[in-house]
Amino acid sequence: MGQLDTVIRVERDREEKAAQAYQMAQHSLNEQRQKLNSLQQYRLDYLRNLQRNGQHGGLDAREYHQHLQFVAKLDKACEQQNQIISRASLVVDQRRQHYLQQQKRRKAVDYLIDKKDQEAAVAAGRREQDQLDEFALQRFLRAKTRY
Repeated sequence: MGQLDTVIRVERDREEKAAQAYQMAQHSLNEQRQKLNSLQQYRLDYLRNLQRNGQHGGLDAREYHQHLQFVAKLDKACEQQNQIISRASLVVDQRRQHYLQQQKRRKAVDYLIDKKDQEAAVAAGRREQDQLDEFALQRFLRAKTRY
């Protein structure tokens, strides 16, 4: 059973590492989504301020063009952030699949160990029953020879 103990220990370590990698990827994805939300909120706030400034004091054409260029840069940043999120989502899916596969492997080894334990228990029960049968037979034979 020593080899199986080593195998299960290795498989559990691998499963734990796979789970950690999956959790880290998920955490990273969540952070990237938060960054996108912040960028989008900043863009929206900037546009609202631009609109307010345009209504109250007016902007000359050069200032308005500069603000629009900045909004275009924010749009580009949001687009890039969406690409980062797409790649991070793929990583999360890959890590999840790896974790699930490793979990299956660990469960298979657990099943094998349980099966070996059950077989050993059945064999021990048989040996015990054989000993009891032998003891009973010896008692019977001794009792029979006395009479």
